[in-house]
Amino acid sequence: MTETTPAIIATGRRKNATARVTMVSGSGKIAFNGKSLDEFFGGNDRQKKQVTRPIEIYSAAKGYDIFINATGGGVTGQAEAALHGIARAIIALDPTARLALKKEGFLTRDSRMVERKKPGRPKARKRFQFSKR
Repeated sequence: MTETTPAIIATGRRKNATARVTMVSGSGKIAFNGKSLDEFFGGNDRQKKQVTRPIEIYSAAKGYDIFINATGGGVTGQAEAALHGIARAIIALDPTARLALKKEGFLTRDSRMVERKKPGRPKARKRFQFSKR
């Protein structure tokens, strides 16, 4: 990719989290909501590793700066949405990487969501205590 090539933008989703990923040719730094991965995730190595997994599989992506803007959900949902978005951005960059990323399951959107609360119940499925008398 040359310097005149525009940025690659992709979206990743998980639960209620959405991550907008922008890849620009550069030195390989990753910014998550304007912070570094260490600042954003703190001591949580699981989420840091999760975000960088697609880059480890497709090593040519190390020559790109990645800017992630995540909203909604919690920290884990945002990390998994970022993983999904980075994988999609790599596919836009190089369609030949699709097979390797799909094999790892990075291109499948995990559609599990929190079940809605039902009327007459304290939570989605929990019932109030039954009293016979």
